[in-house]
Amino acid sequence: MSQHAYRILLFYKFTPIASPETFTAEHLQYCKDLGLKGRILIASEGINGTVSGTIEQTERYMADLRAMPEFKDIVFKIDESEGHAFKKMFVRHKQELVTFRYEHELDPNTLSGKRLSPTQFYEQLQDEDVIVIDGRNDYEFDIGHFRGAIRPEVESFREFPQWIRENLSEHKDKKILTYCTGGIRCEKLTGFLLKEGFEDVAQLEGGIVTYGKDPEVQGRLFDGKCYVFDERISVPINQTDEDIVIASCHHCGVTHDRYINCPVCNLQYVCCEDCEDEHQGFCSDACMEAVQAVKHG
Repeated sequence: MSQHAYRILLFYKFTPIASPETFTAEHLQYCKDLGLKGRILIASEGINGTVSGTIEQTERYMADLRAMPEFKDIVFKIDESEGHAFKKMFVRHKQELVTFRYEHELDPNTLSGKRLSPTQFYEQLQDEDVIVIDGRNDYEFDIGHFRGAIRPEVESFREFPQWIRENLSEHKDKKILTYCTGGIRCEKLTGFLLKEGFEDVAQLEGGIVTYGKDPEVQGRLFDGKCYVFDERISVPINQTDEDIVIASCHHCGVTHDRYINCPVCNLQYVCCEDCEDEHQGFCSDACMEAVQAVKHG
């Protein structure tokens, strides 16, 4: 029996939605009436969201969504929580569930990489000839990643096509593994790789969060923590004694894995408790001086 009163749901589904703007407005009102909080994106290609609520609210949400024919087999990744992981409820209409801006259509229902279970992914990670691509942004990689993965030099998902063309084009005959937080970005990324001529492409089914809950692999070979887009900021993945901290404090360089937001520029950066006190949460002297200038101006 759950020891927590709340849950966090992570989910997505690529499925045609005939009137996405209408569905967005109706779904926002439904979520507010239910009492959920979180962020959901709606596009003509489907739904992508993370919400928090009580066990009763989340059970109702899952049941109601699965009652719709287009979402009958949607998969929910569930985390227990002591309270809400969001302050408000947002449901927004977007052109894409994950902004990729590729020049060709990418439909994961017709073209995507082979799906690997956590056990299969763990086994293939240990192949010396495999290329492992982290399908997330650079700051997500920095706080935690699979051992041996390539750090993407991208600040947003839409930068991946150019980065891959510039850095991996000569490896189209190699086995490629991709992973991301919950799996949705790999749906598009593997399709892109196949379109670009990469021959052997696979993705981690369910993403890092599913891998961390698998009772067999227990998060092995994942170092650090997994960045998440809610108030938790990061969650542990490796459940074994192999778990290590790989990030370091922005100010002093001490090994640490705690993100905070600069109150001026809103930069999210790793900061230890001592440096947060010393620098008052600011990421730089310039941001601190900007606040002081306003106070004394």
